[in-house]
Amino acid sequence: MNCIVTGAAGFIGFHIAKKLLEQGHRVLGIDSVNDYYAVSLKQDRLKELGIKPGELRYGEPAASVVFPRFQCIQLRIEEKDRLSNAVNDYIHAYGAIDRIIHLAAQAGVRYSLQNPEAYISSNISGFLSILEICRALSIPHLVYASSSSVYGMNAKRPFSVHDPVDHPVSLYAATKRSHELMAHTYAHLFNIPVTGLRFFTVYGPWGRPDMAYYKFSLAISNGEPIDVYNNGEMRRDFTYIDDIVEGVMKASAHIPSPAPAPCRIYNLGNNHAEELGVFIETLENALGKKAVKRYLPLQDGDVLATEADIEDTRRDLGWAPHTGIDEGLTAFAEWFTEYYKKTDEP
Repeated sequence: MNCIVTGAAGFIGFHIAKKLLEQGHRVLGIDSVNDYYAVSLKQDRLKELGIKPGELRYGEPAASVVFPRFQCIQLRIEEKDRLSNAVNDYIHAYGAIDRIIHLAAQAGVRYSLQNPEAYISSNISGFLSILEICRALSIPHLVYASSSSVYGMNAKRPFSVHDPVDHPVSLYAATKRSHELMAHTYAHLFNIPVTGLRFFTVYGPWGRPDMAYYKFSLAISNGEPIDVYNNGEMRRDFTYIDDIVEGVMKASAHIPSPAPAPCRIYNLGNNHAEELGVFIETLENALGKKAVKRYLPLQDGDVLATEADIEDTRRDLGWAPHTGIDEGLTAFAEWFTEYYKKTDEP
């Protein structure tokens, strides 16, 4: 296939691009490489894909020295005209696009409290740019990242895609719900096959430093206290990156049927809510070092628990997770230790 992966320098996007390339597909990666978290980590991910940092210039495609079928372009997706021109140039050179896997977004729940404009620009305007490209080019299938955050403070668990999601508790969650509504509208009006995936607390090697498990690891390694919110009385459906990649690939291959509209939403979660305390203890064991805990109240925008109902995902995509936190956190800790050994940090 000929694929576009937005957010290719991001955590999930990097892993998806790598999997597609290893399977022999052609990939155009698009990423703004912004400084929401360490640009060096994003550059190191791209280096793994064969893109040297010095070769990435804004608005100009860079070719991989590792994967001949990979190009990456640094670009903000909300720049609709530049994005459209870049995609059309790519099509002129390599042919029609078979899939767009849209993972680019301004991430983070707490960051949205201080920088709301970033979320409207990247997540709303940016997603509109992607939908318009799909409309103009009749893309056969768009797969995009939603989030478990759309469930807000829903008391019913596990969360089902059939549950109402009308009460988001963060702007980030509101933008992700907006994605789902916009996608359904374009699918209905323009017959664009679209699949949204609600990710549940994804973790693993090459992860995001703003995520709790990564911040815990940095603090534990430095002998600093970790912030444990709501006195640790929280539960999360932690989902390992390899399981997420498999789910995205299965979703990409499963084009929605046209009735009532070619638009579907699926949960990708571990189907099990883990107590935060157990997760921290498992991480301590994986790192071989105990944490100093600082207990704090629940933060604005946080939810008490997440848990995925994956019945529809099993039925339609034939997907189920298979990585527990012992295996997943061990793999993360091994990568984390080796990565920071090379960079002389933390």
